[in-house]
Amino acid sequence: MLHIEDLWVDVHGKEVLKGIDLHIEKGETHCLFGKNGSGKTTLLMTLMGFSGYKVKHGRIVFKDVDVTHLPVNERAKLGLGISLQRPPTLKGVKLKDMLKFCESVPGLGKNLAIQYGFDSFLERDVNLGFSGGEIKKSELIQLLAQSPDFTLLDEPESGVDIENLHLIGEMIKKLLQKDVHRNRQKSGLIITHTGFILNYVAADKGHVMMNGKMLCRGNPQEIFEGIQKYGYQECMKCQL
Repeated sequence: MLHIEDLWVDVHGKEVLKGIDLHIEKGETHCLFGKNGSGKTTLLMTLMGFSGYKVKHGRIVFKDVDVTHLPVNERAKLGLGISLQRPPTLKGVKLKDMLKFCESVPGLGKNLAIQYGFDSFLERDVNLGFSGGEIKKSELIQLLAQSPDFTLLDEPESGVDIENLHLIGEMIKKLLQKDVHRNRQKSGLIITHTGFILNYVAADKGHVMMNGKMLCRGNPQEIFEGIQKYGYQECMKCQL
């Protein structure tokens, strides 16, 4: 579903991504580990097409379409969706209106808000005065309403307390069709610094990024356990 080939990206004149290759098939969920500043968020922002992320070399192919230079809205129409680690506050934009704009089926946004106990926020401005956990719920409800084929998740556990992590995990599982065991159509890439999201959402493959390069691939739980035990310094040996 998503194929990244030899991707080199500059941000404000600085080379951040250096020859990234990544292939994610239909129905797969991949997890990307890495220290802060390793280039993980830059990869997601580049995949979504945000300005300020200049592709110097390589290409991004999504559902057999070269989207390397397509604008954000065209990528969204093709079925790409993103949950930002720090989404903006949208003053003057009610959550109910945002959901109407996002929803793939009329009325779906409101129904999702009710389902997840978030209907009291429908009349509020998007993310204005929301807690960390409330922002994540808002983002995920918008994504569930959009129903993208491929979801980019930037540290979904960040800023979420333990009590809400289970619900966030359930929402992500629904988004990625983890409740469907056959003919799963949805795919995703989850960025994590702590790895805690793996306690709630299973990933099929794991990757480690350091200094803008992909160092290794493998079982995500085993990678996470290795990072917990030895830290990212052990990963650095792969660059030597």
